[in-house]
Amino acid sequence: MSRSENLVQGAEEQNIKIGEILVKHTSLTQEQLDEALEIQSESDVLIGEILLKKNYIHPHDITKAICLQMGIPYSEEFKVEEIDGEIIRDLPINYCKQHEVLPIVESSDEVTVVMTDPFKHEVLADLRTLFDKNITPIVSSTLKINEAINRVFEKANKNLIDNIEDEFEENLDLDGPIDILDAAADEAPVIRFVNSIIFRAVKERASDIHIEPYEKESIYRFRINRVMTEILRQPIKTHMAVTSRVKVMGKLDIAEKRIPQDGRIKIKIAGKDIDIRLSTVPVQNGERIVMRVLEKSNNILKLESLGFEGQVLKRLDELSQLKHGVVYVSGPTGHGKTTTLFAMLERINTPDRMIITVEDPVEYELGGISQIQVNPKIDLTFARALRSILRQNPDVIMVGETRDYETAEMAINASLTGHFVLSTIHTNDASSCPTRLIDMGVQPFLIASSLAAVLAQRLIRTLCKVCKKPHEATDFELSLLGIEEIPDEATIFAAGGCPRCQGTGYGGLTSVSELLVINDDIKNHILRQADSSTIKRAAIKNGMSTLRHNALEKVFAGKTSIDEMVRAINDEEFSG
Repeated sequence: MSRSENLVQGAEEQNIKIGEILVKHTSLTQEQLDEALEIQSESDVLIGEILLKKNYIHPHDITKAICLQMGIPYSEEFKVEEIDGEIIRDLPINYCKQHEVLPIVESSDEVTVVMTDPFKHEVLADLRTLFDKNITPIVSSTLKINEAINRVFEKANKNLIDNIEDEFEENLDLDGPIDILDAAADEAPVIRFVNSIIFRAVKERASDIHIEPYEKESIYRFRINRVMTEILRQPIKTHMAVTSRVKVMGKLDIAEKRIPQDGRIKIKIAGKDIDIRLSTVPVQNGERIVMRVLEKSNNILKLESLGFEGQVLKRLDELSQLKHGVVYVSGPTGHGKTTTLFAMLERINTPDRMIITVEDPVEYELGGISQIQVNPKIDLTFARALRSILRQNPDVIMVGETRDYETAEMAINASLTGHFVLSTIHTNDASSCPTRLIDMGVQPFLIASSLAAVLAQRLIRTLCKVCKKPHEATDFELSLLGIEEIPDEATIFAAGGCPRCQGTGYGGLTSVSELLVINDDIKNHILRQADSSTIKRAAIKNGMSTLRHNALEKVFAGKTSIDEMVRAINDEEFSG
């Protein structure tokens, strides 16, 4: 039963005429009420439900009216900044969001809570047991309560991290060198501090954690939505203890500080499996640490939700159905190449196809697909794994990355023997892929015979839907875009800044792409070993939309800003 129905029934139990209350306290007119009463006389539907279906009122109108009649306080506004984060110390955020309830004031014998439904007696009983005090409810809207929950728990988490940082510093000898063994004797603050950094990174959806030692302090930075953000500074004396803890978590040699090391950390946060790829590099003032945070998930995103649309989406669908050939996805590290490959695999993952992947690491686990994790320590490389799985005669092969001649040659030969191969490659754009393969040593006639398409992509930030604001492009911005005027049907938006997007003005990521389909014209250029610029001009002539053009379309559609487009797309990509 819905919250509105609960409230309406509670009102009827006290013989309240809900319609009259709504006319008096909301924008509902008497004519609208009479119409609803007439409908109710011919059915058993509650009057409130009829009014809601006709959009004469909103759910919070019913809530407000009944609260006024029953003497339950109702408030559209309450001062979130005055809520003490300690009040929710024993209350999980999931419980608050599920039941739409939040404690806001605690006294010696009473706790005031704001909630959407004061008739949820089991919730009131839970809170009464938790606090061992009387519970006084105040009613407010769902939107206001959810916003307050996010802000209060964020503040509480920040206070917790600040306290851990203080404890961390107090328990280390900042006036002299730190002995690893001495630090281990009192490691609890270090462990809690490192855990808090990882927890904060996951909570803020950071893709990377960077810990950088300098002469006097250690700087902690997150990469969020492809942009580096400084989040913390600590005295340099704390760096060795943090480094040791992180290396222990990654099963690295803590005594070896002279050479780079790579490792892996597997943890759980709120029931979610988190896989962290760890890299340490010795620099002047210690070891620089980078942790790439991967939230392991079985939920494979659709191509549409990744930002692909129009002709590119249609052609990717067609390419996914190929029986043989190679399709490469190119782009920088961390720009969603593997996610795109799995979105394509998800489209063709049917019982009549045998699919095997070779990855480093296995980021997504997909039922019906055999996935191999490479392991350089035992010489299980991409090329060696690929050579072995060809003996198992798969229909589709996905190679996590083509980084050398041996892997490229194996993938191309596999396609020539009737396999459909998907892989990633590091090039700046789609037209550079054939020349990159030639540089690796692959013969041009093999590339021309096997290569079906190359998809180049970048991730750019999307504007926050709450605070984005209309923007009139300046002459300078138009010159950057390479156009003289904005199309009539387009509306340009700029980033704003609000609590929901943490003041950045951006709320997510989407892909911009260019798809190079290998036709006879492009094959001839490959056979002649033409440079990437020549191939690109031929592809544009044949209808390819470049990264720049796709980004411009997203600007015109109001999905991203001019500033973000200029930041994310390189100068050479603008020339296309």
